[in-house]
Amino acid sequence: MLGALAQAGRYLGQSMRLMVGLPEYDTYVAHMEKTHPDKPVMSYEEFFRERQQARYGNGKSGGCC
Repeated sequence: MLGALAQAGRYLGQSMRLMVGLPEYDTYVAHMEKTHPDKPVMSYEEFFRERQQARYGNGKSGGCC
């Protein structure tokens, strides 16, 4: 019961961070280490910039183009 509650809390926290646009750097690092160990891992600053670029683009409004 307590484990399920803790898991629900983690999911809720992750959802809240994603809703306000805070990237999940720890999740990214874990994924890279597990799935792509041969590729370099971006620093937090690089990761944050990349996520901002993906979310907001290059300053143009109205989508990706």
